[in-house]
Amino acid sequence: MLDLRPVGYVVGLLVAVLGVAMILPMLVDVAEGRGHWRVFAESALITTLAGGMIALACANGVREGLTIQQTFLLTTGVWLMLPLFGALPFMLGATGSGFTDAFFEAMSGLTTTGSTVLSGLETLPKGLLLWRGILQWLGGVGIIVVAMVFLPELKVGGMQIFKSEGFDTFGKILPRAGQIATQISVIYLWLTLACVLCYVTVGMSIFDATVHSLTTISTGGFANYDASFGAFSGNAEYVASLFMILAALPFVRYVQLLNGNTMALHRDPQVRGFMMTLLALVGVTIIVLHQVFPHAWEKNFREALFNITSIISGTGYASVDYMQWGGFAVTLFFFIGLIGGCAGSTACSIKIFRYQLLFASIRAQLRRIRSPHGIFTPRYEGRPVGPDVLSSVMSFFMFFIVTLGLVAVALSLTGLDFITSVSGAAAALANIGPGLGPIIGPAGNFASLNDTAKWILTVAMLIGRLELLAVYVILTVKFWRA
Repeated sequence: MLDLRPVGYVVGLLVAVLGVAMILPMLVDVAEGRGHWRVFAESALITTLAGGMIALACANGVREGLTIQQTFLLTTGVWLMLPLFGALPFMLGATGSGFTDAFFEAMSGLTTTGSTVLSGLETLPKGLLLWRGILQWLGGVGIIVVAMVFLPELKVGGMQIFKSEGFDTFGKILPRAGQIATQISVIYLWLTLACVLCYVTVGMSIFDATVHSLTTISTGGFANYDASFGAFSGNAEYVASLFMILAALPFVRYVQLLNGNTMALHRDPQVRGFMMTLLALVGVTIIVLHQVFPHAWEKNFREALFNITSIISGTGYASVDYMQWGGFAVTLFFFIGLIGGCAGSTACSIKIFRYQLLFASIRAQLRRIRSPHGIFTPRYEGRPVGPDVLSSVMSFFMFFIVTLGLVAVALSLTGLDFITSVSGAAAALANIGPGLGPIIGPAGNFASLNDTAKWILTVAMLIGRLELLAVYVILTVKFWRA
């Protein structure tokens, strides 16, 4: 029989940590003097006690290693339980959100999606705005650890190709995860602090700089203003673009860089592919914008760089309403969101390396057709790619497309129009944030959607953030019989 105690123990500890994190926005609200601090005091008490009790109840079942079933359950369980408790400040606080809206906002935060149901952000207590940033920051560092420790072991979506990076952890997941998490968290923290300083330098207030740094490094996209990043302009957009790019690169390369491997980033085909794709897309967008705004080269470059980087990395900031850029640009933005950043980063969506493996497989197949007697093997980083990796990647693409279609159809059945349904499905599944159209586009939000649509999108956020297969496998009968 499957022993759930090791899973419950880790989940309980993480819930308790989330409760402790609520102290920070509570202190901010105390300093603001609006009396909203009681909400975080109550939420912190409930969350810490609940997490502690779960951990204590399961402590007698802790072992050094986890089985593969326990690992799958832990990965999904964490992203279910943390939003559940992370929603408390939204339900008890100034927003007065119902459970659906509160859970949607918390799930959007922890999955670093960035879709929001809140309006009038400028009027909310600062503690609540900080809490949104903290949720995304914690979700960002959490998904890096999941991507580098768990998904390669579980062979999800071709991630097993990264086991050669020195993260061979099966059977010793918890101890090894702690070591990896420590190294990555230090780098993650320093990048965040550097982002804060840069934002302050270009004119942001300390509070805005702090919150936006949390949501920039996590590529989450929650902002303190209804206008998103449109509340700022000029140099702030360049700073955000730089740190969104840094956050979309594999963090394991930063670890190697600090350990003396100065060529770690340059030699990574993911990094090269991501940067070349980004530059090409920015160039195309500048040309399109020049047709609309022929005498604003710097503005065109800045807005193209910022918004393209925001969407391809899955951050979801918007500095302008790019729906006004014309049909070609809108179509381009839709497909850009399905690209994503690098594996092992805070970025989301399909990821660059999967496209590289897909194209390598296509090239090999074309060569086989031209030379039927030849032996052609797809290669990645100069190494042959095994059939298990290719099969896993192809399965991921298939599941992604099928899931995208099913979510879009489900949304359309709730009464949403075609553009809102399709772009909403893509925004949630790829964890991008804004969709397209007047309702959920860069100038709107998800508040006006009905509860059914919000729950569909919430589930899609979870599935997309955990790379689909990590969630789908626990829905099979054989998983529970194994």
